[in-house]
Order: sequence, then structure tokens, then C-alpha cells
Amino acid sequence: MEIRENMEERYREALSTYLKDQTEQALYSGQKISRKTIEDKISPEEIISLHKSILMEICPDTTDKVFHSLDFLLEVMMGYGIAYRELQSLRHQQQELKSEIEIAANVQHTLLDTDIPDVDGLEIGAISVPAKQMNGDYYHFVQDENECMGIGIADVIGKGIPAALCMSMIKYAMDSLPEHRHAPSSVLENLNRVVEHNVDPSMFITMFYGLYNPHNHVFSYASAGHEPGFYYEAATGEFKDMDAKGLLLGVEKKTKYKQYEKSVEPGDMIILLSDGVTECRTDEGFIERETLIEYIQKNIHLKAQEIVNNIYKQLEKLQHFQLRDDFTLILIKRNV
Repeated sequence: MEIRENMEERYREALSTYLKDQTEQALYSGQKISRKTIEDKISPEEIISLHKSILMEICPDTTDKVFHSLDFLLEVMMGYGIAYRELQSLRHQQQELKSEIEIAANVQHTLLDTDIPDVDGLEIGAISVPAKQMNGDYYHFVQDENECMGIGIADVIGKGIPAALCMSMIKYAMDSLPEHRHAPSSVLENLNRVVEHNVDPSMFITMFYGLYNPHNHVFSYASAGHEPGFYYEAATGEFKDMDAKGLLLGVEKKTKYKQYEKSVEPGDMIILLSDGVTECRTDEGFIERETLIEYIQKNIHLKAQEIVNNIYKQLEKLQHFQLRDDFTLILIKRNV
């Protein structure tokens, strides 16, 4: 009640001053009152009603037509006022949702955080950037009791909080695997059963899992419908697709995944990625895989982490700094 009384007094004083002087300064005081009414959540129709009552008080000789026109305006603004209050409510809800998503994004980052292992003779570079606050991509490194390094990269076909929850489930399912069960085909078969049992059929997850053995330098891998990576042979200077076939996770409970092997020689590189890399959209359309290879070749003299960082910056620039999909790129290079 006190807020309304104070507003009435301020409005009376400002309107009286303007009608008397009609100066720019007196007119500007109306903007101050406008900001105050927004802060105090006073509706537009209340302001018009207040304006009419004060005008009748300070200008009683005003013609009836003016007052009647204000009655008409009041009716018009009542509908506007309802819409305005609904808008304010939606803005409040939007701000609450934004705060919740920020918290969820921070929690996701903490839950899915993974350390890049230190493996003798290997350089490893990794970058994962969400298109929005929540990341639908996920990568994870793990080392077993034999010092073999496992690397998983997954992509939920979808975005937002549902995708983030799926990634968290994949991460903890991987963490629960026994150390002796890190063969790529076995990993995907176990995760497939988890996804099939727990994820809504409308959501799809692609995944690539590889295992590098530092003792014989063999890279074993399997894929569940994931974007094929590249293999760079230093001896020939050629890039080859790492084709591997397999159903997406969760499609069929008893799916078996074929395992592939590749001998890694000094100077060779393994490049893993999500489709947010190859589906980078420019003004001319999606980039070709050959274009990505060209970017890798331009940066091939750099350290692994510098290579992935530079490629991300170059592709981000091509998209005018607006990612349209989550971006994940991993590069593994054998030095010796």
C-alpha cells in the first residue's frame, strides 16, 4: 500500500510540473517513473487509472471527452497488462531455468571430466566444446593393469539435459567395467546392454572405443555407428579412414561388435572425432573430409594438443564463431 501511495505522490508531482512547464527535463521525469513502476510491478492499466484520477484532481476543467478516452484506453490496456504480467512471469521462469542449466552444465563438467594419461612414446591432444551449455559429446581415457590405454568417444543424437544425462550414464557404466574387460568389442557390447535397458528408444548414441597397447604398439578398436576417424601413416604420408561397422548403442540388446586392429608405427597418428567436426557448416555447405585432412597437414609439425586447438579455431572461424553441433577432436601420435 505504501508503494502505491508513494507512486501516486511522485506521479502527481511529475504530471503537475510537466503540465505547468512542458520542459524536456519535466518530460524526462516520466521515464524515471516508468522504470520505478517496472521495479514495483505496477501494471499498465493501474498507471492509466492513476493518471486519470490525478488529471481529474489537478485539471477539473478538462473536457469529458478526454476522460472518456482514458476510460477507453484503460480497457485496451487491461489486455496488454495481462500479457505484460505473463511476460514477466515467463522471464522469471526463464531466468530460473537458465540458472539451473548453468548448474547442470557445471555438474556435467565435473562428472565427465577425464585426465589425459601420460603414456611413454605417445602425444595426446583432446578438445571438446559444446554447441550450447550442455555437451552431447563425451570422451574418456582409462588405463588398465597392463598399462594399456583405452579411449572412448561418444555422441548422443540430441542436445540439452537429456543428452547430458545419457553421457553421465555412459561414463559411469564405463567406470564400472572390470579392468580385464577393456577389449573394444567387449566394452561396446556391455555398454549396449546398459543403453538398451535404460535409455528411451527415441534417443540414439554412437560410440567409438579403442585400446592402445604400449608393449606391441597395436591399436584395437570397435565402433557403434560412430563417425569414422582417420589414420595417418608417416611412412607414406597418407591419411586413411578408420572404417568400422556396428549398430548404434541401444538398438538391439544382443548386438555383437567386430573388433579391428592396426599396428602403430613411429610418427603415425590416430584422429578420432564427433560428427560436429565433419559436419561443420560453412556458407558453401558442410566441409569435406579432405578439407579436414588439409587442416591437419598444415599443423602436423606441431604438438598434438596444439594441432587440435588450431583446427578447432580454424573451423570455428569458418562457422563465424557459431558452433551448430558439439565439437570433439582427439589426436594420438606415436613419437617413438
